[in-house]
Amino acid sequence: MRATRSRGAAIALTGVLAVSLSACAGGDDGASGPADLKMALWSSNEDHLALLQEIGDAYVAEHGDEVASITFEPVTNPDYIAGLTTQIAGGDVPDLAWIPEASGPEFVDSGILYDVRETLEGTEGYDLDDIIPAALEPWQDDAGGVYAYPFSNSPIALYVNETLLAEAGQPDVKALVGTPEYTWETVTDIAAATNGATGASGLNIPTFNPTNWSAVTMLGSAWGAAPWSEDGATCEFASPEMIEYLTWYQDQIARGAIPAVSGNAAPAAFASGDVAFSVAQLSQSGSLDDSFEWSFLPLPAGPEGYHPIVGQAGVSVLERSERKEEAAGFLAYLTNSANAELLAQFFPPPRQSLLNVETLSQAAPKLSPEEIQTAIIDVVPEAQVKPQHSVLSQFSDAVRAGLDPVWSGGDVESAVNEICEQISPTLEG
Repeated sequence: MRATRSRGAAIALTGVLAVSLSACAGGDDGASGPADLKMALWSSNEDHLALLQEIGDAYVAEHGDEVASITFEPVTNPDYIAGLTTQIAGGDVPDLAWIPEASGPEFVDSGILYDVRETLEGTEGYDLDDIIPAALEPWQDDAGGVYAYPFSNSPIALYVNETLLAEAGQPDVKALVGTPEYTWETVTDIAAATNGATGASGLNIPTFNPTNWSAVTMLGSAWGAAPWSEDGATCEFASPEMIEYLTWYQDQIARGAIPAVSGNAAPAAFASGDVAFSVAQLSQSGSLDDSFEWSFLPLPAGPEGYHPIVGQAGVSVLERSERKEEAAGFLAYLTNSANAELLAQFFPPPRQSLLNVETLSQAAPKLSPEEIQTAIIDVVPEAQVKPQHSVLSQFSDAVRAGLDPVWSGGDVESAVNEICEQISPTLEG
């Protein structure tokens, strides 16, 4: 679900960025000679960086008259968006950047990103139509401009510690997939029983902390709950569906199915072997070994059925880059079909032609073909991106503060009514 606004909307990711953008609306793009390009990215994983550099070096070898070098620089600020926007505002503007999906609409609508549709459509063999429409949609504006390639289109799934469940005398959850019994109620019943029998964590969401509240609220779609209306103008936190979902979630904390929230402390890692279930993306599989049996399953159904979700990251060209055309050319190369297949080692691709067991086995060599089929291939074309909003940075802190009583056992209805009172003026514009 994405709330849309016109591209010219007055959006500010941070105050300092707003000042910077008003002072300098775009880059010169008139520099001569081969470009030295820089891409900012969230990951500092050595394998990610090595693959990106390999692709970058290959591009330079083929296009040395246009691009002299390509450097990939992780943003070191723990808050990636704050670090990236501060870097842009300070004049150290990368030519390309990794953009998380939660900030995508805000970046698109603020004019920070460069429209690459013409470049991608004009690149021989690129085949923009191969990209799954639902994956590309969050990165477009109302006029059809394309402001990022969704290089990672990773389904949110349920990791199951089969060894731990067996020790606790619990049923085989994998056997429930595809049956009416495969629901959140069943999973949390098993999680609570496992916690009671072993002391291990029941079900965790490793990306959740009070600041990253959307990691929990996104699951409310299986209850028919959404944080705001489709057009983004109306607060829906106080809807009966969201109240039902958050009350259910709160009840799971109370009975030990879900660990209690402890400040911003990260929950126990699934890889430790002391967690029954974990709601996470495909990348978590890379940290797992054979010290216990585990499986990777689609999300269970809620009262309103099965609602698959994907987490995304896009790679964009920055509007203020002084070498936008050269950067767009490299983006087209980085994300063509051949390189998208290489990137599939780490990032599930958005291209329909690559949604097959053979390709995705590179991204998830520890998954069985059946798990790849049921939890990735069958999921991605229908999945929704986590709820997004084009002015999220303006009200996210208010939601965080408003949800604190929910995590600590307070009255849900009072908390969500207060949230809507706080953020509705911002949503209404």
